[in-house]
Formats: sequence, C-alpha cells, structure tokens
Amino acid sequence: MRLLTGNDLKTGAVIWWTGQDWSIHVEDAVDVGDAGERILAEEEAARRVNGGGLIAAEATADGPRPAHIKDRIRALGPTVRPDLTLKPADPDVGNWVI
Repeated sequence: MRLLTGNDLKTGAVIWWTGQDWSIHVEDAVDVGDAGERILAEEEAARRVNGGGLIAAEATADGPRPAHIKDRIRALGPTVRPDLTLKPADPDVGNWVI
C-alpha cells in the first residue's frame, strides 16, 4: 500500500490524499498505487499541497498505518512537550536581544 502525504499550504498541517481531496486524518488516506506520482504532480502544480511524497503503509482494521516510524509519528500530528520548550529571556539576569 502506498499513501500520498504532504503539507497544507496555508497551515503547514500534515495532510493525506483521500482519493478526491486532502484530509488531516491518516485514517482517511487511500492507497494510490502506481498513480501516486501523477496525482502528486497534479496537486503540487495546482498548489494544493507542498512537500508531498509517497510512503509505504499497511492496511489495518483501524485504517492505513505508515510502515516507517518517522511517518507514523508524522501521522499523529503536532506534538508539544512543555517541559522541553525554551524559557523566555530573563531581563533581570542581563539577557540581551541584539
């Protein structure tokens, strides 16, 4: 199974080809088979997707599951860990922005 994915031009969100349009849910993705490269070329030319690519996946009872861990993480959407964010500069300790 091959899935077509990319980023939405307006929001940057990860999107998946549904056979007719794009969805932010990997569960909506369909197998594009050998037509993937043609569809991607048409969608990029029409400026409906950015940074598109074809990925390997497997069909499961819950919908398609990307084969590579990197693509599975990408399919989950944005992740934010507040404990890893940078703390704002503290003016009392002399941090300067130049």
